[in-house]
Amino acid sequence: MLSINEIKKPIAADIDVFEDRFKESMRSSVPLLDRITHYIVKRKGKQIRPLFVFFSASICGGINESTHRGAALVELLHTATLVHDDVVDNSYQRRGFFSINALWKNKIAVLVGDYLLSKGLLLSIDNGDFSLLKIVSKAVKQMSEGELLQIEKVRRMDIGEEVYYEVIRQKTASLIAACCACGAASAGADADTIEKMRSFGEKIGIAFQIKDDMFDFGTDDVGKPLGIDIKEKKVTLPLIYSLSNCNVTERKRVINLVKNHNDEPAKIAQIIDFVNATGGLQYAETQMKKYRDEAFDILKTLPEGDARRGLEQLVSFTTERNK
Repeated sequence: MLSINEIKKPIAADIDVFEDRFKESMRSSVPLLDRITHYIVKRKGKQIRPLFVFFSASICGGINESTHRGAALVELLHTATLVHDDVVDNSYQRRGFFSINALWKNKIAVLVGDYLLSKGLLLSIDNGDFSLLKIVSKAVKQMSEGELLQIEKVRRMDIGEEVYYEVIRQKTASLIAACCACGAASAGADADTIEKMRSFGEKIGIAFQIKDDMFDFGTDDVGKPLGIDIKEKKVTLPLIYSLSNCNVTERKRVINLVKNHNDEPAKIAQIIDFVNATGGLQYAETQMKKYRDEAFDILKTLPEGDARRGLEQLVSFTTERNK
């Protein structure tokens, strides 16, 4: 599997320009805010979402100034949601580094998230990118609804496959779908093509989240059971399948473990063993590959070239990654 740096080679120059502009888009006259945004930029992730914006634009007509603003808008709003999520989840780490709320406390973290959100909105409004703003704003709305839907269902341990897919479609897939739609819209694509790219991104987003959920049923670097979702009482596809394919007694036992013993490593290990023994992981992988293949089918209808290869490689990266 290719690395992210190898995948982005065809658009490396555009990514370099984007990174400079993204840093500039965060700039503030408040020294504290500048220190925090500098910390954020220095610890940025793989920036998969801007890559989807650029490759989608490239395959739909070409990268232009609007594409750069669309990528910055997506990344600003995505970063804002991550900062807010860490506050909501009381999480003190992000990608192996201290989170903003861990270093500067919750109040400042919330304000920083609000600042990033406002910068993204102003970037679009000031340049008249209203179609891009509408696409991304819809995604942020769906992300909030998905998070609240999950919280509501988690309290009752009432999640079947249909609800699970609705949650991840809103929480995760909506933003990747918006990235692909933004890229297409920025390149001047027609409505049908924008919708095709949105659908492609949604399928990849669903596959991405299923893959992410599968990691929870493994072990960390020193062999301890992960079970991060279990600790938060999140019921994901591997567990949903296993609970649906066992007897009533076993189902009650495992639900009791998730509800009442989700912070005990030995009990978490029991849940993970149960999922592995009942085919939950295998089923999740089958479903992940189904959505991946549907995304590939959409790509086959698009023009061949570097952009299509880039999107194909991004799809492979998101569904074959090890963490």
